[in-house]
Amino acid sequence: MTAATPLLPPADWRDFLALTKPRVMTLVVFTGLCGMLAAPVGIHPVIGFTAILCIALGAGAAGALNQWYEADIDAKMRRTQKRPLPDGRMDRQAALHFGVGLAAFSVILMFVAVNFAAAAILTVSILFYVLIYTVWLKRRTPQNIVIGGAAGAFPPLIGWAAATGHVALLPVLLFSLVFLWTPPHFWALALFMNSDYTNAGVPMLPVVAGERVTRRQIGLYTIPMALVAIAPWALGLTGAIYGTVAIAMTLAFAGLATIVATRTTTNDDTMKPEKTLFRYSILYLFVMFGALVVDRWVFA
Repeated sequence: MTAATPLLPPADWRDFLALTKPRVMTLVVFTGLCGMLAAPVGIHPVIGFTAILCIALGAGAAGALNQWYEADIDAKMRRTQKRPLPDGRMDRQAALHFGVGLAAFSVILMFVAVNFAAAAILTVSILFYVLIYTVWLKRRTPQNIVIGGAAGAFPPLIGWAAATGHVALLPVLLFSLVFLWTPPHFWALALFMNSDYTNAGVPMLPVVAGERVTRRQIGLYTIPMALVAIAPWALGLTGAIYGTVAIAMTLAFAGLATIVATRTTTNDDTMKPEKTLFRYSILYLFVMFGALVVDRWVFA
């Protein structure tokens, strides 16, 4: 006879909240909100609130399903081993049911209360993050972040579609900005968390190709990101406020990325430039999208 698997106590509500990756969700919701507010048409406040709620729920569902699938990896990494599943505070089946239920609810509510276009893009974003990035790419290729970065780039498209019912050039550029921003952002993190990814067997670029290649790729990806960041102003889709902020913030990003791309480190290096780039990259998106909304309000 085999010993029965011990039953876990019921998960606390804070554990379910942790499954949704609330810190990641903050940026997702913000870019989705800015995509909505930057649209050329207004949206009823109740419908707008519902759309943002659906984006948040969809992002939370994707985060929960990601943690359900990657519980074994999370258990091997210092950064993630205190999450509810690897820490033994929640049953995996509960996490799966929570994630699937939240995803279905968010998409159905978006379709019923907002419109089909926003619901369709939300569905694609959830499936892309869970199936393409988490299940297919994450454990197989160092290009996981490059391709999988599309998952986090959908919110501006969803927000715009919620307001207009369609997609236009500006939200596509915003999608492209987040898509191209993702590799420098995550590879900066991967450089100073390299040991964690090595222990977990995740083929992040520093683990597979080495530090020097990763630094070079950070520098290379910053170039098209910078061009896309300035493109909305250069193409006349935004005004001077966004253009000024975009140029200043992107120059600072490029400067930090250049430092990271050209430096060498030792085993006891504190990785301060890499940590600085990672933290600045988060601020960068918040400021860029915030400037876009201010610009649209001023020049509307």
